[in-house]
Amino acid sequence: MFGGDTLYELRCSLQLAELEREGGFSPHVSPFTAVSDLGHLLSRAGFNTLTVDTDEIQVNYPGLFEVMEDLQGMGESNCSWNRKPLLHRDTMLAAAAIYQEMYGNSDGSVPATFQIFYMIGWKFHESQAKPAKRGSATVSFGDLPKLGGFVPREKR
Repeated sequence: MFGGDTLYELRCSLQLAELEREGGFSPHVSPFTAVSDLGHLLSRAGFNTLTVDTDEIQVNYPGLFEVMEDLQGMGESNCSWNRKPLLHRDTMLAAAAIYQEMYGNSDGSVPATFQIFYMIGWKFHESQAKPAKRGSATVSFGDLPKLGGFVPREKR
């Protein structure tokens, strides 16, 4: 699942250009979720022992228009109901210039950052093994150094 920092370069460039050219902005990139929201959703669904990992992948493109074309090909065009249906040409050209100026690489390409969340949650079931009761151990952690004498030195 894409995280909240996905495509921040594109979002910032479009917002700045639209603000400058049209006096306001509307969302042109679909909203993404925050990691805290994922944890809350999983726990409300009855999962516990939650783990959410994140990766950031940066892909370089020749320019803003190639980023947008690739997103459309991925089926990731904006699905917001409250957005303006189109952007003016001068706003798009300004956004491309802002993108290049603020985030451009030395080779002329621009990065697009994708934040990806991986989620794991468990639901306990009566058929699963239960943890042993507290204090039911037969060996003490204090005895572990004594066990070291049974293991040959080269295997330690």
